[in-house]
Amino acid sequence: MSYVPSTPAQRQEMLQAVGVRDFRELYRDVPEEMLLDRELDLPSAMSELEVSRTVSAMAAKNTLFPTILRGAGAYDHYIPALVKSVPAKEEFLTAYTPYQAEMSQGVLQSIFEYQTMICELTGMEVSNASVYDGATAAAEAAAMCRDRKRRVTLISGAVHPDAVNTVRTYCFGTGDELRVVPTKDGKTDPEALKEMLTPDVASFIVQQPNFFGQLEDCDALGQLTHAAGAMFVMSCNPISLGVLKTPRDCGADVAVGEGQPLGLPLGFGGPYLGFMATTQKHMRKLPGRIVGETVDAKGQRAYVLSLQAREQHIRREKASSNICSNEALCALTASVYLACMGPAGLREAAEQCMAKSHYLMRGLTALEGVKLVYPGPFFHEFVTTLPKQTEVLAALEQNGILGGLPVEGGVLWCATEKQSRAELDKAIAVVKEVLAK
Repeated sequence: MSYVPSTPAQRQEMLQAVGVRDFRELYRDVPEEMLLDRELDLPSAMSELEVSRTVSAMAAKNTLFPTILRGAGAYDHYIPALVKSVPAKEEFLTAYTPYQAEMSQGVLQSIFEYQTMICELTGMEVSNASVYDGATAAAEAAAMCRDRKRRVTLISGAVHPDAVNTVRTYCFGTGDELRVVPTKDGKTDPEALKEMLTPDVASFIVQQPNFFGQLEDCDALGQLTHAAGAMFVMSCNPISLGVLKTPRDCGADVAVGEGQPLGLPLGFGGPYLGFMATTQKHMRKLPGRIVGETVDAKGQRAYVLSLQAREQHIRREKASSNICSNEALCALTASVYLACMGPAGLREAAEQCMAKSHYLMRGLTALEGVKLVYPGPFFHEFVTTLPKQTEVLAALEQNGILGGLPVEGGVLWCATEKQSRAELDKAIAVVKEVLAK
């Protein structure tokens, strides 16, 4: 991105236009004793070359692993060059929230295309313009499902811990209650859910695939939830939707998730985006904003902000959400990724994720002492026991491999379409060597 500041002559011209001689006069209503009459106690400025060297030295301290076998909410997928190129265009990169919305047709169209693709991906009828991340999306979904009589949110214990904690924080802020449904064999316990679906429950949130990589029986969980009069919320891995049933087909009222797998690099933790979609019945409860398509006075296609809750900006005490912004650049990236991959490409990526993760699982569990913790079907993550856990993960790191994430009961492994068979074989060989000592 290039940025050319105004020249001294241009700044003086602007000052004259507003009727002052210098910048100090702009603050003439501020008491003199409150003005700083000395230089700030800051280091002297660096040249561009010095800044580049300093930042490069800081970045060199980071460890970049050629092979990543860890997921747990952030996944190492292949990103086509086009996906990085389009959002880097200055007209997108420098644009911010369109307050004068209809003047920003390009930004609005990019958001509209994103919403359309999220609806196609989830099977839902309407999507918002995104929220901050997947955990925030889950919390916002819980908030939009509550009403005066139903103030309790249920969430599966197999949902990502970060999402559980974010929903808990939201509930604390509004004085509502969050109850965690126990798990059994790495999945939501349906019997426990049935008992916990009391008349004061507004919604139940489940993750598909869940934090342990297991595939939940979402159809059955959704039926139990609806039978109790509560709303069913599914948090989904978007890549998995290339091969799994859509949330809508599972009976979900709201679909949410982390959009990072859709073309966003790991980026040491962000920025990411959270997607949210629902049925037309619940459209007005969606937080944030929705971009729609219409025609202008000449009959030509145009884009507008169709829905945006005023309470979020003005009557905040009456708002069900205070999300006012969106992750527009990340959402654009996700839509470019989906357009680039297409339905066939997304399905291919999902199938390769499944094939390679199962190959890794078979290779690891063939080693003595390594056993699969949860026997159910999984997408691209699984948990195994791992003797000499610290030594194994350290050995993998020394070989340029980021191993699985230590969790209760073992290690959570992940493989995506990006890892080659040679990389997986190398990882298995390293684990075998350590365990043989």
